[in-house]
Order: sequence, then C-alpha cells, then structure tokens
Amino acid sequence: MSGCVYQKETPLIIGLTGGIASGKSTAAETLHSWGAYVIDADKLGHRAYLKDTAAFHAIVDTFGADTVGEDGEIDRRILGGKVFGQPEKLEALTQIVWPSIRTMAAQEIKLAQAQAPARVVVLEAAVLLEAGWQDLVDILWVTVIEKNIAIKRATSRDGVDAAAVEARINSQLSNAERTAKADVVIDNSGSLNELQKQLQTHWLKLEHKQI
Repeated sequence: MSGCVYQKETPLIIGLTGGIASGKSTAAETLHSWGAYVIDADKLGHRAYLKDTAAFHAIVDTFGADTVGEDGEIDRRILGGKVFGQPEKLEALTQIVWPSIRTMAAQEIKLAQAQAPARVVVLEAAVLLEAGWQDLVDILWVTVIEKNIAIKRATSRDGVDAAAVEARINSQLSNAERTAKADVVIDNSGSLNELQKQLQTHWLKLEHKQI
C-alpha cells in the first residue's frame, strides 16, 4: 500500500490507544509499513527515567536515593515496590513521568513534521486518554478486544498469570470509556487479517479525507 499523503496545512496526527493485548502495537506496526511515522510512548517512557533527566531527579527526590541502582540509573524494580498497591504514590510517579513523556512526544511530532510535512504521524500511547494528551493529536483511534480474549492473548504472549492480567485490565479504562472518546474504533477480537482489513479501510479514508 502506498504511503498516505493527507492534504492539509499540517500533517495529520493520529492518536492510537487501547488496552492490554488489544492489538495497539500491531496496528502501529502496520501503519508504519504503510508510510506513517510512529512515535512509541512506551519507548519515550523508558527515556524519561534515564540518569540526569528532570524526571530522574524528581523521582529520586520524591521516592528516595535508594531508587538508584548500582549502574546509576533508576531501579524500576525498587521503584515499583514503592508504588505498587499505593494509589497516591503511583499518582505522584505519573505526575512526574507523564509530563516528561508528553514533552518528548511533542518534540518528536515537530521533528516528524519538519522532516516530512505530508506524512501521517501516529502517537501510540497506552495512557493517552488517562494522561490527557488528546490535544497533541487530530483524531483518536482506539483498539478494543473482548476481555476474555485479551486475557488469553496476554497470558500466552507474556507468560503471566491470568488473574494478574485480569487485575491489570480492571485497573485500566474500559472499552466503553475509550470508545466514547474515539473517532475510529478497531475491534481486534478476530484474526490478524481482520484487524488489518479494518486498518486498511480507515487508512484509505484518510487518503480521501473522509475522517
């Protein structure tokens, strides 16, 4: 499929989000293969923790010097132990990390726009809605999947306990909450081929400015 060129004053920016095992990353990879510039917020999140970043220093100040490992970087295991099961501390951590990720995402969007003004940009972010990043994008695509299928796929993919996966799903936004804010809903409860057909349909609509 040819790359998508969207005729507008600025490049089209798609916000792509979804729950665990909903096919979000597969969708992003597919869109990338069709010409989109994909920004992975998870990768930006890892960068946010790196030594000597603003988030690094804020984490140390907030959660203690013992969060720094022998390599001088944040020890995610120790940090996780400090926030696990403690909503207030988890909120404090997200208030440090999410703004940092947002800043990096905005910078990368500008870079993508400068490099290829007509290229579609995709911001893939699991917490896009929770973090309130909708203003960074033009339209919102949401991948959804039936809960039982998500549990089955996540346990098979990650080798984790089904109960742990279900607990994570229950702690996130529901499909209904996400789709209520979506411009495009991609149902990934079926096969990979079915997922790609849905993506192709909406991608072609972008090419014809039918969003």
